[in-house]
Amino acid sequence: MAHYRKPLAAAVALNTLIFVVEGAAGFEVNSLSLMMDSVHNLSDEMALVFLYLAFILPLGISRNLMRSANLFNSVGLVAVSGILLWQAVLRFNHPVPVPGLVPLLVGLAAAAGNWGVARLLRDPGRDNPAIRLAYIHNLGDIQVSLAPVVSGLLAMATGSPLFDPLVAGAIAVWIVGSTLREVVLSHEELIWPGKIECGHSDHQK
Repeated sequence: MAHYRKPLAAAVALNTLIFVVEGAAGFEVNSLSLMMDSVHNLSDEMALVFLYLAFILPLGISRNLMRSANLFNSVGLVAVSGILLWQAVLRFNHPVPVPGLVPLLVGLAAAAGNWGVARLLRDPGRDNPAIRLAYIHNLGDIQVSLAPVVSGLLAMATGSPLFDPLVAGAIAVWIVGSTLREVVLSHEELIWPGKIECGHSDHQK
């Protein structure tokens, strides 16, 4: 399992850079769409960190860790997304100017970063189902990170400050919906991760 740790560690480092840059840039220019995508990437960061730890900790600890991570990640993601969705609604009543160039450039960088994370996970994901799930998820994140790009383009083209909260709200609704769907579909697997969730699965074949 040692050969899984290096690409996972690299994926964690790259994903950290993505959500930190997006969060800082979004806060600096008041871009909710960037902050919303940053929150999304932060949830990915937690998943990647706990997946990495599952490969280096004893079996019993790693299973409990994954169980706690799943619950905390799902609840936290829905809660933060709900808060930012409310902020997006408030922005419609009190628009805040957002320079479109920043979401455009940072969103493109985040999409490229998510592609890099997926690329790091692709090869180890061929042999491990848990890493493959993370790989597939990060492929989808490339498209989500392009949402601030759309927001920036529309803001630059029209000069309207409403596209940023509109896109942020759309991302928040998508995150809440997809998270709740996964909770419903996963059933007991969410609170008791099985073979697919565990970094020690290779020893159980």
